[in-house]
Amino acid sequence: MTKIIGLTGGIGSGKTTVANYFKELGVPVYIADDAAKEVMQTETILAEIRKSFGDTVFEDKTLIRQKLAAIVFSDQEKLQVLNAIVHPAVAQHFKTWLSNHSKSSFVIYEAAILFESGGDKKCDKVITVTAPESIRIERVIGRDATSKEQVLQRINSQWTDAKRINKSDFVIENIDFDKTKAQIVKILKIL
Repeated sequence: MTKIIGLTGGIGSGKTTVANYFKELGVPVYIADDAAKEVMQTETILAEIRKSFGDTVFEDKTLIRQKLAAIVFSDQEKLQVLNAIVHPAVAQHFKTWLSNHSKSSFVIYEAAILFESGGDKKCDKVITVTAPESIRIERVIGRDATSKEQVLQRINSQWTDAKRINKSDFVIENIDFDKTKAQIVKILKIL
């Protein structure tokens, strides 16, 4: 039975960097955000989003993700509506992906809102990636060309590091990537 190792952390903590290093070391990695983007392009999901959020988040037939993000990250109820549309589809997508990696002793399931979505319940172990808030804000502004206010809004819509750490089996502090790599290798030996 393939073990599922959850990998999570707040926005800008460096989850994807950590996930990519696991991948480099030969571990199959599933990125839930990428899967969600893929799933959100399917006709069924687009129709559901249009039904729930209207035409304002579309230009012609194209979903404008920034407009949708602006709505859901400023309104918890709307975020729950979107999650209720996308999460079941991602869960199905993951199930298929997992069956294609059944020969691996374990896989990494990377998700920003692993705990918030209840995804941790399907994981055998959970790794949380942390970094100081100032570094996280800097990283996201650099990556997404967004404002500090928007980053803080997203940080505040997610669990705190303390709350995540409390429910995790491993914690990786991701400030200096060489130290981060050493922590990853240590965790791999344990797994």
